[in-house]
Amino acid sequence: MAYTATQKKQARDCYVFKRQSPPTIGLAIGVPATTIRRWKREALKHSDNWDVARSAQMVSGQGLDAVVSSTIEDFVMLTQATIADIKAAGDKHEIKVKQLVALADAMTKAVSAAGRLSPKISELGVAQDVLHRLSQFIAGDYPQHADAFLEILEPFGAEIAKVYS
Repeated sequence: MAYTATQKKQARDCYVFKRQSPPTIGLAIGVPATTIRRWKREALKHSDNWDVARSAQMVSGQGLDAVVSSTIEDFVMLTQATIADIKAAGDKHEIKVKQLVALADAMTKAVSAAGRLSPKISELGVAQDVLHRLSQFIAGDYPQHADAFLEILEPFGAEIAKVYS
């Protein structure tokens, strides 16, 4: 079945900006989740990484510190729950200790990866924020230019994604 460019754009927007899953997006716009996943893979081949854009959008909305803090908080809660399980496990504590070690290793890797990824995510987040603010400015102060701005915004957004992906 042939789908429109509008549906593809809607799928990307729902994935990036609303953080929806392909099945949820599919129900909303009438496209199978498998097609949305295919569009996502095809976009990646053209330097449009939906996952990076999604992360950047989250960072631009919340700030990198909030994202990192939330992640660390989740790891701390998991660690506390695992320690409580170890205390309650009695003779079977070896498995929980192994889980705690794996959790600590995962946390170290996550913190390291966040440090390596955050500059790119942060740059793309700033670029997206600037474009968003520019669109609001044009809509408020220069509404006569809104149509022209919207006409170039989508292809320019793809260029920005290529640069920061």
